[in-house]
Amino acid sequence: MLLEPLDLAVFIGYCLLIIGMGLFVSQEKKGHVKNSSDYFLASKALPWWAVGASLIASNISAEQFIGMSGSGFALGLAISTYEWMAAATLLVVAIFFLPVYIKKGIYTMPGFLLDRYDTRVRTTMAIFWLLLYVFVNLTSVLYLGALSLNTILNVPLVYGIIGLALFAMIYSIYGGLKAVAWTDVVQVVFLIVGGLATTYIALQMVGGGDAWEGIGLLRKEVPGHFSMILSKGEMMIPDGQGGTRDAYLDLPGISVLVGGMWITNLSYWGFNQYITQRALAAKSLDEAQKGMIFAGFLKLLMPLIVVIPGIAALVIVNNGLDATFIESMKDPGTGLIKSDRAYPTLLQLLPVGLKGLAFAALTAAIVSSLASMANSTSTIFTMDIYKKYFGQNASESKQVSVGRITAGVAFFIAALVAPALGQLDQAFQFIQEYTGFISPGVFAIFFFGVFWKKTTSNAALVGAGLSIPLSIVLKVVFPALPFIDRMGVVFLILAALMIIISLVEGKGKDHPNSIEINKALFKTSPGFKIGAFIISGIIAALYIVFW
Repeated sequence: MLLEPLDLAVFIGYCLLIIGMGLFVSQEKKGHVKNSSDYFLASKALPWWAVGASLIASNISAEQFIGMSGSGFALGLAISTYEWMAAATLLVVAIFFLPVYIKKGIYTMPGFLLDRYDTRVRTTMAIFWLLLYVFVNLTSVLYLGALSLNTILNVPLVYGIIGLALFAMIYSIYGGLKAVAWTDVVQVVFLIVGGLATTYIALQMVGGGDAWEGIGLLRKEVPGHFSMILSKGEMMIPDGQGGTRDAYLDLPGISVLVGGMWITNLSYWGFNQYITQRALAAKSLDEAQKGMIFAGFLKLLMPLIVVIPGIAALVIVNNGLDATFIESMKDPGTGLIKSDRAYPTLLQLLPVGLKGLAFAALTAAIVSSLASMANSTSTIFTMDIYKKYFGQNASESKQVSVGRITAGVAFFIAALVAPALGQLDQAFQFIQEYTGFISPGVFAIFFFGVFWKKTTSNAALVGAGLSIPLSIVLKVVFPALPFIDRMGVVFLILAALMIIISLVEGKGKDHPNSIEINKALFKTSPGFKIGAFIISGIIAALYIVFW
């Protein structure tokens, strides 16, 4: 047990606060029975700051704290591209896609596909998303969270998985999105404060007690880890099996700025249920867009919290600054230095009291994402599968009950599968690559669905159905092709097929379900424009400095 009584008190206090708050906000006014809008869209009453906080709490999880710190250890600052490009993507989504979603009054992303295309497209994508959320997202977050418990507290991996699942289930299954979103506001405070504390202590250790000195030493000791655009052969990283591989396969140079990275980012931030669900639950479009701006500013801060600690851990290992630290970085099974153990090991360096806060921050990130993913899984299954095929006449209370059962089943399946991820060196890259099997198809059907009126339902079905097979074929035939570039190639193939099919089938006519868009639909407030300008300027400056 590595947590002192004060640390445990801080952590237990955090747990009780989150559970108590989740159950409190879940209560309905006397005489009001929770309906589907209450459970799945938080009664459509979230203000901008709750939208932004919930977006970040849902996004930042073990895959960032543990996985991205691990990638920071192996790859360096270049992995920050996912965070900084995400800030730019949030602006694009807020301007061009949110107005369409909110105008349509949808509950789910598959629901939008039904409105734009037909039932076949809606059901196909609903099934894809359910499989992705349960077998990739929920599973990986449970595994990485349990890995941190194992490293910090020596909690066996299986018990850690079960404990985290139960913690997230206690309040999220009962309260739905309202409980998830409002507890996320508190979770973000823990996440940022505790995360910055860990970064500060890590930099102090590198700098011999001076954090500012530590920042300078990082760039001096591992200058290659501060390159944002990697060239082929520039950096070799651990493959998790005792060998190495080219980091270019994960971050292929300029493609991270103008290629496939946009596909994965737009698919995640623009067409991903457990992200867009927060914006759909906002009081209004303006509140939703302001929430996106707030989330964008927080994303700019994230590399300082989740990447820099990983680079600091590398310097500690390279310079032999702490033998115990280095030993903790080794995988118990193989004896090899494991990148994903960087952040949990760093937490052991924190002083009493602060360690409990940082551990609470990590747990907050894990639990908030688990709750969000499970809630969105239940939303898609209930609204797009159950209500369509099994419960056409289901009452509001029945829909809520089905949603709760679905979330519980999702947690159970993910907990069974999670231990299988133990063989990975960088789980973050596993998540990105296998999410990328579906991302090109998702991006294609939404992009053409919104902006090209001639796109037909059959074309969309082809785009949805071929995304995974094409990705697998390219991975097998061209194993040296970076997965980000592979996503770009798959998207171009799907786009060409969808255009040809639509033109042949539709004979040049607009699809009857096409969306009417005009300039007025994309107008934004002055405050949004100012925030977007500032975020864009900061992103440009960061890439100029670290090119």
